[in-house]
Amino acid sequence: MFNVVKRPAVAMIELVFAIVIMGIVLMSAPMLITTAVSTSSVALQQESINEAASRVNMILTYPWDQNDINDSCIPPVLHVTSGDSELDEVGNTGRRIGVPLQTTSRTFLCGDKELNASFSKDGSDDIDDFAQTISLVSKPSGSGGKDYIEKNTTIMSTTISYAADAASYNSQTVSYAPSNGSASSNIKIINVILTSSSSASELNQKQIILQAFSCNIGGIEYASKDI
Repeated sequence: MFNVVKRPAVAMIELVFAIVIMGIVLMSAPMLITTAVSTSSVALQQESINEAASRVNMILTYPWDQNDINDSCIPPVLHVTSGDSELDEVGNTGRRIGVPLQTTSRTFLCGDKELNASFSKDGSDDIDDFAQTISLVSKPSGSGGKDYIEKNTTIMSTTISYAADAASYNSQTVSYAPSNGSASSNIKIINVILTSSSSASELNQKQIILQAFSCNIGGIEYASKDI
């Protein structure tokens, strides 16, 4: 007699189900890869926007003009050549309309001098010096450093320009328009522009502009009290 040994086996229906499931997974793989790539591109876009926002915030911490940097006095209001006349000095008071004669802040005076606004790139003294174009790269590592945005595809350009500041200050809305002219006004416009030449659809031919402004209002003096 022969002894029959029973062993577990894969039923045909189970095999069919396994093949179907594998087919579904393989069909879904391209879609999953595309979704992952798309998510990465969106993340890169958000990272570059964060970098641009950080740059705007950093620029705004710098003085409005190199001529209002003087350790011997509170940063003064500067004279401009093409500003709203309502913001000019009243007579020889060294002050604008509305600034009390008793205050030492928000005046045109730096000691016994009054200074004019200028636009020049000569270092990192004021916001003018940040008008430039850079690639978004990470800190150097080893022999060169690596791009954390796609290599050489994302560019951040910063422009600094004067803005027309003429307005009716009796109204609630003040309108201004950027100008690249040589005449100075009381407002400087900061534009940080992100452009990408990446082939990824989420990044390709995109342009994102972050805009801020800085005004010619001088500095303030904080009151102190001896204890």
